[in-house]
Amino acid sequence: MDEVLIFVVFAGCVAAALGILWWLASRVRRRGIGGEVMGPFEEMWHPAAHRFRAEIRVQETRTVPMPPQGGKRMGTAATPPELARDLS
Repeated sequence: MDEVLIFVVFAGCVAAALGILWWLASRVRRRGIGGEVMGPFEEMWHPAAHRFRAEIRVQETRTVPMPPQGGKRMGTAATPPELARDLS
């Protein structure tokens, strides 16, 4: 009877640990903070994920933000139609 109880407690602990990791993973995906929290676990199960995340970080730093509406675009200033009539 004691052996069965030990097995049940062990299985319960493993199930609880997996449940906590599943909950943490779903929460991290919703908030978009996955790399820092789940990174070590992902590297254990999928080693190529580290290279993939590094490539994503490099691409994020390379992106150029879009100019604001009505701002400069390709070196020329965008002129609203009202100002174009006043300038001519």
